[in-house]
Amino acid sequence: MTSFELAAILLSLAAGLGYLNARVLRLPSTIGLMAMALFGSLVIVGLDAAGIIDSTRLEQIVAQADFGHTLLHGMLGFLLFAGALHIDLTDLSTHRWSIGLLALGGTVLSTAIVGLATYGMMILLGHDLGLANSLVFGALISPTDPIAVLGILKSAKAPSELAIQIGGESLFNDGIGVVVFLVVLGVASGGDMSAGDVAALFAREALGGAVFGLALGYVGFRLLRSINAYSVEVLITLALVIGGYAAAERLHVSAPIAVVVAGVVVGNQGRRLAMSDETRHHVDLFWELIDEILNAVLFLMLGLEATRLKVTSGLAVAASLAIPLVLLARLVSVAIPISLLRLRSTLSPHAIKIMTWGGLRGGISVALALSLPEGPTRDTILVLTYAVVACSILVQGLTLAPLVRRLGLGSE
Repeated sequence: MTSFELAAILLSLAAGLGYLNARVLRLPSTIGLMAMALFGSLVIVGLDAAGIIDSTRLEQIVAQADFGHTLLHGMLGFLLFAGALHIDLTDLSTHRWSIGLLALGGTVLSTAIVGLATYGMMILLGHDLGLANSLVFGALISPTDPIAVLGILKSAKAPSELAIQIGGESLFNDGIGVVVFLVVLGVASGGDMSAGDVAALFAREALGGAVFGLALGYVGFRLLRSINAYSVEVLITLALVIGGYAAAERLHVSAPIAVVVAGVVVGNQGRRLAMSDETRHHVDLFWELIDEILNAVLFLMLGLEATRLKVTSGLAVAASLAIPLVLLARLVSVAIPISLLRLRSTLSPHAIKIMTWGGLRGGISVALALSLPEGPTRDTILVLTYAVVACSILVQGLTLAPLVRRLGLGSE
C-alpha cells in the first residue's frame, strides 16, 4: 500500500467518523473520534479473538502508518504551532511563573513520582520492569495534551486565567516532556551519562530550542512585515513549521519548544504588526483547519492503535492501577507548584482540582511509547500508556466541563 493510499484511508475514516459524531453523538470532536475509534478497534479485537475475522491486515496498515514517527516528526509541529498562534503574549507574561513552574517543575516531579510508583507496583505484581524503564514510562506519560482540554474549557466558559495557565503549561510541557524522555531513555539504554552530561543535554535541548524558536519567529515576523499577500504569508507560516522543525532536529535542539516559541512570536508580533486584517483572517482560518483535520486523524490513529496491543491478564491489572497512579502523580505535581505560587500571588479558586482533572494525556504520550525499541518492555509500557490515555480522554475529557460548572467556575 502506498503512502497516498494510506493517507486516503485515514482521512476518509476520519471524515466518516467525524460526520457520525456531529450527527449522532455530538461529543467534542476529539473525544467523539477517540471514543468511536476505540470502540471500533475493541470490536475488531474481540471478533479476531473469537476467530470470526482476521485482523492481521488491519494491524499491518496501522503498523505501516508508523504513528510514533508520524506524530513526533510531522503532526506535532503543526498542532503545537496552531495552539501557540493564539496564546496572548501579555497573558503568558503575566502567568510566566506559574506556567514555567508547572511545565518544568511539574513535569520533572511527575516523571519521578510515576516512575518510582510504577517500579514498586510492577514488582508487587510480579513484573520487574526495572527502575530505568519505569522512569521512561513516567517521562512519556507526564506531558499533558493542550488540544482537547482547551476546547472543553472554552465550551464550559471557564475563567480565562485557568485556560491560559492550562494551555500555556500544556504547550510547553510537551516540549519539556520530550527532552526529559530523551534524557531518561538515554540512561535506560545503558548510555554512560554523568549528571553533568544530563544537565548539558537538557540545557542544549530546552534552552537551545527556545533560542532557535525566537530566531525563527523573528525571521518569520520580518518576512511577513515586508509583504502584503495573504497566500504567500500563509505559505511562510507553513514553511516556518516544516522547515523550522526539521532544522531544529538537525541542530539537536528541541523542535517542539522551538515551534511553540516561534508560534507565540508570530501569533503576537506577527499578527498585530505584520499582517493586514485580510491576511490575519486567512492565516487564522488556515491554521484552524489544519488543527481540526490533524486532530481528527490523530485521535482516529490513537483508537486504531488498540488493535496492535497484546494484553495479558497481568498487564490488564497493571494498566488499571496505572490510571489512578498517574492521576495521583498529576495531583501532587500540580499541588506543590501552585501552593508555592500562592505564597506570592492569588490564583483562581479550585485551580488544583481543575488543573489535575484537566491534565489530559494524548497523542504525544502514545507516540513516545511507540518510539521505544521493539521488545517486551516496549509492549508493557505501550499497554500502560494506552490505558492511561484512553481513560484520560474518555473519562476526564467528558467530565471536565461538568466539573468546571459544578465548582461555579463556568456557565452553560
